[in-house]
Amino acid sequence: QVQLVESGGGSVQPGGSLRLSCQASGNIFSINNMGWYRQIPGQERDLVAVITSGGTTSYGDSVEGRFIISRDNAKNTVYLEMNSLAAEETAVYYCNVAQGCGPIKEYDYWGQGIQVTVSS
Repeated sequence: QVQLVESGGGSVQPGGSLRLSCQASGNIFSINNMGWYRQIPGQERDLVAVITSGGTTSYGDSVEGRFIISRDNAKNTVYLEMNSLAAEETAVYYCNVAQGCGPIKEYDYWGQGIQVTVSS
């Protein structure tokens, strides 16, 4: 079992920045991808960013160029730097970690979600 604890959420004004953190703990032995998703009220949960074990990053179209995902493998932690935030990006942000559970299989773990509110 792996537990994910998100932190760094809260309120920010439009155009502002915020950094989220997510630390994994528990039965950790083979973390693969780490990422962030968000669920805007009334919408589906969408991919925000993902980073591979080797450090390769990819982003959802709407955040490309504004958000930066990074990881610290020694701390089992993934970060999301969010810049130029807009009100419509108010959402619950979820951390996701994939851990290998076999030679060709992996299991996804999810954080409980953390609120980010963008308003003036």
